[in-house]
Amino acid sequence: MLQAQAGFGGGYSANGARLVLAEVGGGALIAELERGARLAGGTSPLSWKARGPHISMKICIVSDSHDRGPMLGAAVEEAKSLGVEAVLHCGDIIGPNTLKPLLKLGLQTHVIHGNNLGDFTAICQMATRSNGLLHYHGGDASLELGGRRIFLVHYPHYGQAMACTGDYDLVCCGHSHKPDIVRQPNVKGGETWLVNPGTVAGLGAPAATWVLGDLATMTFSVRPLIMSTV
Repeated sequence: MLQAQAGFGGGYSANGARLVLAEVGGGALIAELERGARLAGGTSPLSWKARGPHISMKICIVSDSHDRGPMLGAAVEEAKSLGVEAVLHCGDIIGPNTLKPLLKLGLQTHVIHGNNLGDFTAICQMATRSNGLLHYHGGDASLELGGRRIFLVHYPHYGQAMACTGDYDLVCCGHSHKPDIVRQPNVKGGETWLVNPGTVAGLGAPAATWVLGDLATMTFSVRPLIMSTV
């Protein structure tokens, strides 16, 4: 199913293993997505699916919110309405005020910092007062959710390296402000999902984006941020 509401697009690489977003707009993007899918023999350029055990858990993957708290909150609010149970933030938060709208939604949240470190002491203090909702891991994080091994890091090159180890089912990164979903071959002979949700703040990017993930089916979809106008 093509998510036409995304308002941006891209296509598959020659081997059909990578989602690449193009910096063009409107219908041209959707047409390019459809063309790329046909060339690669696929059907869904904005979604990837892998076989795996059915472990029921949906996640919201975000990054590079900087100081745009309302935009981060809007993304997580939509994610919660879609059944998400946990939020993974891949860094560049700036400070605790950015996280306040998110925490009001009551979802388990795992956070790392990026190159824009911000007030990490205040974020640590917020985590200790969050009744277990906010987990601040520092520069990177290794965790397990829904029976899947997950690694969080800010930098894409670091994320790719960790995906290549084969030690994780999913590696999430940020920093580039460009959404990217890759099935990364690893040294154990398999593939690891490498997901970059882009910037939920929309800074230096064609659109503000986040990723909806399903850990049961290992499906990941890039979604545009929809802000309420009311």
